[in-house]
Amino acid sequence: MKRFFPWESGTLFSKMLMVGSLLYVLCEKNNTFLGVKTLCFDMLLFRTVLTVFIASIFEVDAAQKPNIILFLTDDQDILLDSMVALKNVRRLINDEGITFQNAFVNSPICCPSRSTILTGKHLHNIMVTNNSLAGNCSSREWQKNFEPHSFVSLLKNEANYTTFYAGKYLNRYGDKDCGGAEHVPAGYDWWLGLHGNSRYYNYTLSVNGTAKHFGDEYLTDVMKVYALSFLNRQQTLKDPFFMMLSTPAAHAPFTPAARHAKKFPGMKALRTPSFNYSDTNRHWLLRLPPRYLPSDISLLDDIQRHRMQTLLAVDEMVAAIVGKLEKLGVINNTYILFTSDNGFHIGQFVQPWDKRQPYETDIKVPLSMRGPLITPNQTSQLAIASVDLGPTILSMAGVNIPQDMDGVSFYKDALKNSELRERNILIEYYGESDSETVDVSCFSREDSKQLSYCVQSNWCKCEDARNNTYACVRRVSASVDFKFCQFYDRENFIEAYNLRSDPYELHNIYIEMKPEQQGNYSATLNQLLRCTGIECRSLSKDVMKSGTIVTDVSS
Repeated sequence: MKRFFPWESGTLFSKMLMVGSLLYVLCEKNNTFLGVKTLCFDMLLFRTVLTVFIASIFEVDAAQKPNIILFLTDDQDILLDSMVALKNVRRLINDEGITFQNAFVNSPICCPSRSTILTGKHLHNIMVTNNSLAGNCSSREWQKNFEPHSFVSLLKNEANYTTFYAGKYLNRYGDKDCGGAEHVPAGYDWWLGLHGNSRYYNYTLSVNGTAKHFGDEYLTDVMKVYALSFLNRQQTLKDPFFMMLSTPAAHAPFTPAARHAKKFPGMKALRTPSFNYSDTNRHWLLRLPPRYLPSDISLLDDIQRHRMQTLLAVDEMVAAIVGKLEKLGVINNTYILFTSDNGFHIGQFVQPWDKRQPYETDIKVPLSMRGPLITPNQTSQLAIASVDLGPTILSMAGVNIPQDMDGVSFYKDALKNSELRERNILIEYYGESDSETVDVSCFSREDSKQLSYCVQSNWCKCEDARNNTYACVRRVSASVDFKFCQFYDRENFIEAYNLRSDPYELHNIYIEMKPEQQGNYSATLNQLLRCTGIECRSLSKDVMKSGTIVTDVSS
């Protein structure tokens, strides 16, 4: 695909510079042959004058901010082969740009993760603890204290971007107790926010503050139609634009578009080494019965197939958007990012299907981007966190990153594909209990007070618990690939994994670590859990101050 060059701007001066420079070079090489010295002098004068003109043009071009598009999927894994369904994403974004192979979320659950993406702040600085209003998910407090300071609001207010949002926002958006569909978050010119959690059919959108119900119109397709309409309008606007397309795929209830319902026949859930793997050296929730999945686990294969099917409409939308950008002639001045709000597991560690766990399936996500000056077909080992997305997008737009944002921009690193550096990424999760989601045939009413989502349909294997609260340091460098997790339960249980030698996290090696290594990680985790703003950025990049860097603590 054609790359961007200054002379593609079509300006008169840039074309004159090309002609003038060519004549000057020919004159210099053929001065004696031409025998007319004044011609070369005139050419030199001509080139000098044009250089002054083109300098001013470059200043104007530099001031023309790029367009930015963020595709955000829902519960999409990177380790269970979901990218197989996204051929257009791989062709039009990955192959035309850079793919980050160490991208992580800061919390493996929808609303907290999305809130971190929007604000560039860790959970302990926004206190969005779960998907409920009580957990600050799209609450009045969130709307008042954080929406006006999202990276989208900053794009609008600081750089005059025209902004567009379509799809799932936060899980409790549209609730009557927090403004209903009439509430349009600060910073958006076009707003098409999904009422509630992910749905595919029979849903309500807030269309610029007016509730509109859709029945048999597939949500991803509706998003695509509105997005293309928005792009058509940009032909008459001079301001740069930002678009965020937040699809329901591949979240439950895993409903594909009717046209895709027969795709991927025979697909099965990926049997990783951790699939149906059970041991006793894990936190309390995972030690609950049953110890193994039943013999008939075809349900898990169905879930994997349907998840993949839901992503096909996303892939079609990406192709349509990129095609429209090309038709409008703005593709070469547009950054496109593709990622997910968290990962997913299907059968790993005897957990039937969900997220909420600190393991790689749940916290590692796809991330790729293309755009001006990004060399095509690159892969990067840089460690990226979802808290970095907002600061990165602000950097693209030339907007200063607020000091109270916790994330760091990877924009310049992407342009030059920087080498892997030291990085400490903070993972936070706040466990929940909900006795109404616990089948009494699975656990007693007394036990159920501590648990969530333990039902016969998932073989009574609980998805969450009140003491499933934890925090982790995900440490990545050229020599270290390590995870250290502290659970805030009655056991103060700790799990640690050396992913260089144990990529599937089969062996908790905490008790094998030296005391100074244990203390080193614990101290760093405590610092990260208290940090704000610039301090977080520093801690995320600094080498641990005490003790020896862990390379292989299992040896």
